[in-house]
Amino acid sequence: MSRIAIPVTFADLEIMARTLYGEARGESPMGQIAVAWCIRNRAELDLGQDGKPDWWGESIAGVCQKPFQFSCWNAMDPMRPKLLAANSAQLKDCLAACFAVLSGEAPDPTGGATHYYADTIPTPRWAAGRSPVAIIGRHRFFRLI
Repeated sequence: MSRIAIPVTFADLEIMARTLYGEARGESPMGQIAVAWCIRNRAELDLGQDGKPDWWGESIAGVCQKPFQFSCWNAMDPMRPKLLAANSAQLKDCLAACFAVLSGEAPDPTGGATHYYADTIPTPRWAAGRSPVAIIGRHRFFRLI
């Protein structure tokens, strides 16, 4: 699959940091970087190699907020109000992970993963029978392209 260059806005950065807060706030810096790379990998892939929007969104913000992709953004998820209310002090570590990933300072520890799930939940249907490409902290990462 081909990769595309994506512009990153302040809104993208804020939404990515809030997504990390909602999905990986208890993880080590490497765990947060891994989740951030999963977001970046999705945003940069052009699945059909056609320049058209992919089913999981296009921009960083679009990927993060695509319905049912990152559960912390789901309307009924208990983390959503917390991630929306998080202040700059709470987001500091998540922002650092985002900057490291978006600048290329932090290499991708997931090997190009596009999906993950936390080991605190039952194995999702999409992951059943598949082997993760990486296990980092409490998350299992998969490359499903």
